[in-house]
Amino acid sequence: MACPPQSDELIFFVNGRKMMESCADPEEELLSYLRKGLRLTGTKKGCGIGGCGACTVMISTYDPVSKKILHYPANSCLLPICSLHGAAVTTVEGVGSTKTRIHPIQERLAKCHGSQCGFCTPGMVMSMYALLRNHPEPSMEQITAALDGNLCRCTGYRPIIESYKSFAGEPTCCQLRGTGQCCLDQEGGVSSSSDRGDRMRSGLCNPEEFQPADPSQEFIFPPELMRMAQEQQGRTLVFQGERTTWISPASLWELLELKTKYPKAPVVVGNTSAGLDMKLGGVHHPVILHPNRIPELRIVSNTNNGLMIGAACRLAQLRDILMKAVSGLPEEKTKIFYALLQQLRTLAGEQIRSLADDFVSAFRQAERRKNALSIVNSAMRVLFKPGTNIIMDLNILYGGISSTTVSARKSCQKLIGSFLFKFYLEVLHGLKMMDPSKYPDLPKKYMSALRNFECRPPQGRQVYQDVDPGQPPQDPVGHPIMHQSGVKHATGEAVYCDDMHPVDGELSLAVVKSSKAHAKIVSIDASEAFKVPGVVDVVTASDVPGENGTKNEKAFAGEEVICVGQIICAVVAESDIQAKRGAEKVKIQYEELEPILTIEDAIRHNSYIGKEKKVEKGNIEKGFNSADEIIEGKMHIGGQEHFYLEPNSVLVVPRGEDNEMDVYSSTQYSSNVQELVASALDVQSNKIMCHTKRVGGAFGGKVTKPSYFAVIAAVAANKTGRPVRFILERHDDMLIVGNRHPFFGKYKVGFMNDGRIVAADIQAYVNAGCTPDESEMVIEFIVLKMDNAYKIPNFRVRGRACKTHLPSNTAFRGFGFPQSGLFAETWVTAVATQTGLPPEKVRDMNMYEGVNVTPFKEQFDATNLRKCWTECLEKSEYYSRKTAAEEFNKQNYWKKKGIAIIPMKFTAGFNMTFYHQAAALVHIYTDGSVLVTHGGVELGQGIHTKMLQVASRELKVPLSYIHLCETSTTTVPNALVTAGSIGSETNGKAVQDACQILRKRLEPIIQKNPEGKWEDWIKEAHQGSISLSATGYFKGYVTYMNWEKGEGHAFPYFIFGVACSEVEIDCLTGDHKNIRTDLVMDACFSINPAVDIGQIEGGFIQGVGLFTMEEIKVSPEGEQYTLGPDTYKIPAVCDVPEQFNVYLLPNTQNPIAIYSSKGIGEAGVFLGSSVFFAIRDAIASVRKERGLPENFTLNSPLTTERIRMVCADDFTEMIPRDKPGTYKPWDIEVA
Repeated sequence: MACPPQSDELIFFVNGRKMMESCADPEEELLSYLRKGLRLTGTKKGCGIGGCGACTVMISTYDPVSKKILHYPANSCLLPICSLHGAAVTTVEGVGSTKTRIHPIQERLAKCHGSQCGFCTPGMVMSMYALLRNHPEPSMEQITAALDGNLCRCTGYRPIIESYKSFAGEPTCCQLRGTGQCCLDQEGGVSSSSDRGDRMRSGLCNPEEFQPADPSQEFIFPPELMRMAQEQQGRTLVFQGERTTWISPASLWELLELKTKYPKAPVVVGNTSAGLDMKLGGVHHPVILHPNRIPELRIVSNTNNGLMIGAACRLAQLRDILMKAVSGLPEEKTKIFYALLQQLRTLAGEQIRSLADDFVSAFRQAERRKNALSIVNSAMRVLFKPGTNIIMDLNILYGGISSTTVSARKSCQKLIGSFLFKFYLEVLHGLKMMDPSKYPDLPKKYMSALRNFECRPPQGRQVYQDVDPGQPPQDPVGHPIMHQSGVKHATGEAVYCDDMHPVDGELSLAVVKSSKAHAKIVSIDASEAFKVPGVVDVVTASDVPGENGTKNEKAFAGEEVICVGQIICAVVAESDIQAKRGAEKVKIQYEELEPILTIEDAIRHNSYIGKEKKVEKGNIEKGFNSADEIIEGKMHIGGQEHFYLEPNSVLVVPRGEDNEMDVYSSTQYSSNVQELVASALDVQSNKIMCHTKRVGGAFGGKVTKPSYFAVIAAVAANKTGRPVRFILERHDDMLIVGNRHPFFGKYKVGFMNDGRIVAADIQAYVNAGCTPDESEMVIEFIVLKMDNAYKIPNFRVRGRACKTHLPSNTAFRGFGFPQSGLFAETWVTAVATQTGLPPEKVRDMNMYEGVNVTPFKEQFDATNLRKCWTECLEKSEYYSRKTAAEEFNKQNYWKKKGIAIIPMKFTAGFNMTFYHQAAALVHIYTDGSVLVTHGGVELGQGIHTKMLQVASRELKVPLSYIHLCETSTTTVPNALVTAGSIGSETNGKAVQDACQILRKRLEPIIQKNPEGKWEDWIKEAHQGSISLSATGYFKGYVTYMNWEKGEGHAFPYFIFGVACSEVEIDCLTGDHKNIRTDLVMDACFSINPAVDIGQIEGGFIQGVGLFTMEEIKVSPEGEQYTLGPDTYKIPAVCDVPEQFNVYLLPNTQNPIAIYSSKGIGEAGVFLGSSVFFAIRDAIASVRKERGLPENFTLNSPLTTERIRMVCADDFTEMIPRDKPGTYKPWDIEVA
């Protein structure tokens, strides 16, 4: 494209390298420029709207007015390159690499096991790097604040915070009684009698190994940019793109003239608002005004009335300016500053004291305490006549309710509610502080309303059993070995599907999706799409040479659409932007049909997938007849988005002969991708080669759907004869892939007065969505696991999967058990409430013990369940903390604490034998190096790391000799899905088998030369014509389930665990804080304690999200609203318990698994329910104190709104309630 003559040259630096763009496009973002233009793929695209932090880079600028260099982190996915004129950009590649040197930030994050899938890791590195450039010895508050905008779905954040604590310029623990020791190291803390003599170890990394930080080694700011900033102060810059003109005026007067000339042109500073409109709303701006170079808008100056802050100041600058101001000015002059800081969340928990006649406060409640748009916010100010209690002025403003902030000045006397009440109490307290003799004391029970939650960085202990002293030192099994790709994660060198360099002739693909939940397709008009420059073709179902998906699910919609988001056709173009623009032009005409959306609708229409699943034990009617009391209830549990950081991705490359194709896919199930692509192209599977290097998180969401995405891309590649890349946008991924199954359950439970449950009759339903997917197996698992940890003599559970017109729900970590477990604990808690007994007592008396059988007649030993229960009670100091919480609740009316301890009986694997088979291929090369391949996929769970440990032990060679390349159908055929927590052990068995075959072949040579080196043995074996390649195979665990009889050996083995959590809730806002969690897990012998503990912690935090904050919103028309991090909130750093302890039970065995290990990748998710029940405990205290019924239903997730409403009071009673049927709801309950 010829550059317009009026366009200036854009100049900036990237990692010390000068960039000069004579035709800069204002619509191009930095992320695209880095990844596609410079091939710097370490910066990741996670969401594309600045909500996840995966794309974080550091921007450095020189201010010619203050003569200072400023460093700040920025979301490159929202940053137009035209805003970077005169700036220096640092990416993760510029921080450090394995080719040059690794930065201490990268090294510590890797060695402290702060990455799992690794997709978020470069963003974590860059946020910390920017902080250290400004504050070489930051406080822990600064460290946690720096990570507020970075999301991680894998780790649970604890190891990330731990890795960065070493940079803090302050003690990072409580410094007990001034001794320099931490309370967590004391005998009375989390240790117990069972620790002694069991070789227990605490901690997973050694800080003594860290290299010191050296600020002198960082990039210097380019002097050329400093000269540019001085020379171009008075010059206006114009960048003319294909559709948009970017104007950066040099003066305020010029900005006003431009705004007059272009009244609709947005004024863009950080592009966090206009950028979202352009990305999500399809808004196009012909002219954009960028005022960052105007001195008046960047200057901060003191005035008699306060501070004058330029409108182009960043929020981080504003925070630092206000922090400096409040420390240097009298308190009576900084009231508004404090209120602003409170909104910026940097002074969370610090009480604002009013010591003058002017009172200012700000309030905010969001779905997540940090990095979340508020549900509602408010600012309030009252001014008294000096020396009196006469109000001269009162201002009340509310925001978050509508698109604009509402001033309530005219109606302030009529307003009442939680925020107003809090402000009222603050003012009363402030007046009392001003003149104790004139104003009465605030009632003691109300004082808790004034106290905000204090945010403390999480800390904890990770305790596990050390290896046997007799184990050879070079044997890595049982040691907390760093993730195989940990360093590459931290340097950005780990390659994911979309990081692969473009292939010659490559096209980009975008899909056209259904906007209707249920309708016939009348017509598809793609004529306008072909007019979009760069569009090559449109692909529909008619272009599929073979099968269009499977009998249960189609790749392209045919004559009918059955959910919003179903793929109808695809547009391929020369670039991804052109493909998306083309897809927007395709017009679909529908004939709408009546949709079924909710479980209630499905039951009414008898709309189900598969048959009813039932398990029955004992005599249910006889059991109820013998009960002292019977209760009934029901519960709704919402779904959950997978929210893996790497979107679904596929690259298809035709080889040009014999119909061969390479398919690079971010999938958990490579062989299924191969099978469906071959079927769609009507070729044999041996022509389709599927490759997966690594996946940036999956959690079940990349089991089934990636195969259909691969089919769509492969059909397009087949039609055009060119390679095709298909990378889903975050909103498309969240819409199309489906979620964890929403659940509805009904219970009838009979029990004795002493709390013993004698009968339980359960009905369970899940919302399957529009196709079977994995729903039949999910409802089977729900039915099989409904007893959780409890032995109920008369027990019946029935389950159905409901067919609706929602996107098909799919596998998700835990696979039904989080729903069934939460429901089971709900009816156990209901029994405790009804009998007036403590919940832990009812749980204890009904818990399995010793050798027992499940309701489906599988035998198991519950001894370790009891051990976990006892250990957790002791290590968590449950009873003393429960007493302390009860005392706290007596003293505080508006804040309440709750504590709960929850047991778990989980299972690994599947209820069909063939799912457990695995294969591996191991090569030894003549230089002694070893290449291992197996059928498992690296999803972040550390499977490759464990396979290297297995190979090292079996071959008796160091880890440095062994390499693991990728998962591919060309090396290991017919591999089963990596899921069910057993991938490491089944593939480990296969790798073990292959290595033992090789070692056996080498034994004669080793015996002849026992003092020889490995390399010598290998050369001799090769010269002796001994094969140095072997296939290993594991047939799998034998499991089965006879549903006709309701019995079987459904699972290979059981996993036990217990969690104790303590929380504090704010009764006025519904907010809660996770104070402490103690987890005890029966992991048996851990192959890698760092990996296993990381899985437990990450699973737990994912469970906390499921049960307390992650809420999917669906319209009455079946359209999902929550399609990105702006509307859907997963846990962040602020949601991690302040004290987070994990303890692996010692001296336990699992004889059927490799090295007596257990698969614990999913087990931690359900234990997040301990937070749910701790919140319930706090709510029960509220309701008891207020004389409200103590039998109450809590649905999941237990969001701030639900907590607030169930803590009923005068304020909740004032909320107007419309009668059902008199209005159309904004969203519907699909569970």
